[in-house]
Amino acid sequence: MATLTLDRPDRGARGSAPLELRRDPRRGRRIAGRVVLYAVLVLAAAAIMLPFFWMVVSSLKTNNQVFTVPIQWFPDPVVWSNYLDIWSKSDMTTWLRNTLILAVTVTFLQVLTGSFAAYGFAKMRFPGRDTLFLVYVGTIAVPWQAYMIPQFILLSRLGLSNTLWSIIALQAFGAFGVFLMKQYYESIPEELSEAARIDGLSEYSIWRRIVLPLSGPALATLTLLTFVNTWNDYLGPLIYLRDRDIWTIQIGLKSFVSQYNAEYALIMTGSVLSVLPIALIFLLGQRYFVEGIATSGLKG
Repeated sequence: MATLTLDRPDRGARGSAPLELRRDPRRGRRIAGRVVLYAVLVLAAAAIMLPFFWMVVSSLKTNNQVFTVPIQWFPDPVVWSNYLDIWSKSDMTTWLRNTLILAVTVTFLQVLTGSFAAYGFAKMRFPGRDTLFLVYVGTIAVPWQAYMIPQFILLSRLGLSNTLWSIIALQAFGAFGVFLMKQYYESIPEELSEAARIDGLSEYSIWRRIVLPLSGPALATLTLLTFVNTWNDYLGPLIYLRDRDIWTIQIGLKSFVSQYNAEYALIMTGSVLSVLPIALIFLLGQRYFVEGIATSGLKG
């Protein structure tokens, strides 16, 4: 009786080729998509940085070269003396000092009060806690212009108007900081606080010795956001600070533009000096900022 024999293909040699062929198009599409994504990100970053680059370059030009057509992207010659003239023609030292005092003081107070209040909302139990938190956070939606006049009258009667204390009193507390820190505190295991209470620690000690050391990214995020907002604040100092010796950098630059409206290169130089501290602080703290936002700041 004849036996019919069927030759089986070698799956080890022949079966692998179609699999590789099926994988290659997917891998090629992934690589192509990644290249396109990186190209779009590079173009977006270049578009965002272009105005800042033009401002820095313009600060090193002469006045006639700032608004030339076509745009001269690189100064020729480089006028380094603009960064010396700006100090002699303006009160830049006073403006930077006042702004730094306000930014550091307000940032310290907001981080202190925001983190302390957030601990109470996140780790302590008391009647009406959730309702009080919702009402407090809801104040973020109320525009400052709605209560700006009553606030000015109150601070004037307290004798704080036309002083740096007025800005400090206005911004020492912030609902956003409480919200941000509470979201992070809720990610810290409750067992740590319970163990500390069993060991006899007070709530203040738990906040200072356990919760705060574990909240580095959130603290860095709140510090960076508060410092930038205080440094760039224009309307608040414009209303409360009337004497030239307590002006901030934003008000000072506005008066400088009005006084030297044709000194375009010097105006750009002053703008660079006002932006430079913020850029340096953001570059130094961006890793903690991204980590804080990614891990807790937007957690639902």
